[in-house]
Amino acid sequence: MLKCNIFRENQNLIMDYDVLISGAGPAGSKCAEILARNGFRVALIERDTNWRKPCGGGLMGWAYKYYPQLKSLNLPIKNSIIFYSADYHKLEYTYENYENYPIVIDRLEFDNLIRDIAVDAGAELFDKNLSIDFIIKNHKKIGIKTKTPSGIKEYFGKIIVIADGMGSKLAPKSGLRDRWKTEDLGLAKCAILEGKNSLENNFVYFYFRPYQGYNWIFPIDEKRFNIGVATFYNDNYNYNVNNLYTEFLKDPHVKKFLSSIDYKQIWGGAYPEPANGVLEKSLYGDNIMIVGDAAGFVSPVSGEGLHASVVSGKVAAETAIEALDKEDISKKILKKYKYHPNIKKAIRNFKLKLSFANFLYENKGQNLNTTFRLAESDTNFKEQVMDTFFLNKIPPDDFFSKIKSSNP
Repeated sequence: MLKCNIFRENQNLIMDYDVLISGAGPAGSKCAEILARNGFRVALIERDTNWRKPCGGGLMGWAYKYYPQLKSLNLPIKNSIIFYSADYHKLEYTYENYENYPIVIDRLEFDNLIRDIAVDAGAELFDKNLSIDFIIKNHKKIGIKTKTPSGIKEYFGKIIVIADGMGSKLAPKSGLRDRWKTEDLGLAKCAILEGKNSLENNFVYFYFRPYQGYNWIFPIDEKRFNIGVATFYNDNYNYNVNNLYTEFLKDPHVKKFLSSIDYKQIWGGAYPEPANGVLEKSLYGDNIMIVGDAAGFVSPVSGEGLHASVVSGKVAAETAIEALDKEDISKKILKKYKYHPNIKKAIRNFKLKLSFANFLYENKGQNLNTTFRLAESDTNFKEQVMDTFFLNKIPPDDFFSKIKSSNP
């Protein structure tokens, strides 16, 4: 194991870490936790631990595997999902005989939980540090420069993990990927509202739209719920998410659940997210890896990225451990991150979801309308749809032809 050095420069105490991680969200915190548990010196650099990422906050059963601490929170379970097509055909899925049911959690609560786990494992958390650039010496990236309320700070490390999400300033400067294009993104607006409602507390609700996008309502408890809208691809230019959000609240199909005209907003926000899957050509270089949202670990169709982000952070940590133990932090070793079976699986699954999404949204969502209409009356077809949505299974050969031939 390489040891961390401490030295003085310009009368400031500078730490030389084994690994610098920019971003203490799900990917960065999991990466830091694993490295710290294995005895490595880790700097977990975060711009603001009080910032709540705009997100539905839905967690599937996988979350308990990585964070058994969630069980002690006694969060309400979600055992049913209801989907509505643009013409309001209904598709309902009920989880049966699950050991761990899905849950909904406020993202601020979840992110601080996993940060605390990383810190308890031995990672050093540096809050109010916005990563703005790399420190380069002899054409090598040897550290990260951050902007803080007290001035510019510098952190030095052998391996750098970029985990600071869509707004990362480091990822475009890494030489591994370009800046995002609007047509490659999803744009979303959501809020946590409080007030009387008729939502089923153990349900989550999705509403697909004729444009490329969807809306959601996730009950948090009896009075609070997370509600939001999203657009994707070229429809980011054609629609304004603020207007769509207002329209969604006024939708008669939504008003039957949310009849009040005066809900209290606990929090609100808007954000972009990757929409085309993993940027597989941009994951690693000499002494550097990109994980989580910054690398596109977000599922097309659903926009769910928590699971894939945690997996990417875990695999990056395991790759870094091997590199540090061998004292070889070159891309020759770090490429094992990209080619790990779990990363290859995520890349493959997201490609499937992307092709599925493109098909469903053809002709202003007509294929999706037909899919849900067929699923309402055909149990076997419904299982195929749910397997494709949730289990990433490849549908039967006649799946798409059946939908097209059934279009009005």
